[in-house]
Amino acid sequence: MKLDIIISDRRHPLWSVVSAWTQQHPEHQVRLLQKLAEADGGDCLVLLACQQIARLEVRSRYGQCLVTHASDLPEGRGWSPAVWDVLQGKDRLVLALIEAADPVDAGRIFRKFRAPLQPTDLHDDISRVLGQLVIEALDFVLQYPDAKPVAQKGEPSWYRRRTPEDSRLDPAQSIASQFNLMRVCDPERYPAFFELHGERFELIVRKASKVHSP
Repeated sequence: MKLDIIISDRRHPLWSVVSAWTQQHPEHQVRLLQKLAEADGGDCLVLLACQQIARLEVRSRYGQCLVTHASDLPEGRGWSPAVWDVLQGKDRLVLALIEAADPVDAGRIFRKFRAPLQPTDLHDDISRVLGQLVIEALDFVLQYPDAKPVAQKGEPSWYRRRTPEDSRLDPAQSIASQFNLMRVCDPERYPAFFELHGERFELIVRKASKVHSP
């Protein structure tokens, strides 16, 4: 299979995970790309973390054009669904493998992949779980090239695009009330921050080593 995969930002946590996966399948022609302009055709195009919309012109270059979307579609169409789900207190991740279609995120579903989350999982933990689901989805693409998708059922809901301002903490509020926000903030690209006494502070949260009583 000639398979092209798009991740727009090399700093995205999925980049290293998917790059390693491509090396494990020399029997297929797998390329990891950053731009749709580089997607010049093949059997399948998979959009994993693509900041561009694949129009019909691009999709027509491939036998199939697929998208992974980290929500229980049709719930949670739109931007950064896994982050919004954690902020709402959900205790699982769902990754839907769908057809790329118009409108965005409305394509038929090939399969949904699920994994639990713990209330103490931080950004890196959440990225690791999501990476595992992405690898399951890519394995599915290679193993079941003739799989048939089914239409989405139910009323859709939408998430808006997040901005760096969405990483803002309120120093007057408790840590517990803001912990979900603290744990989804990307410490490299969009760190949590707060302003106090006229200064801006960035907050990086990491798990400490467990303390054992003597």
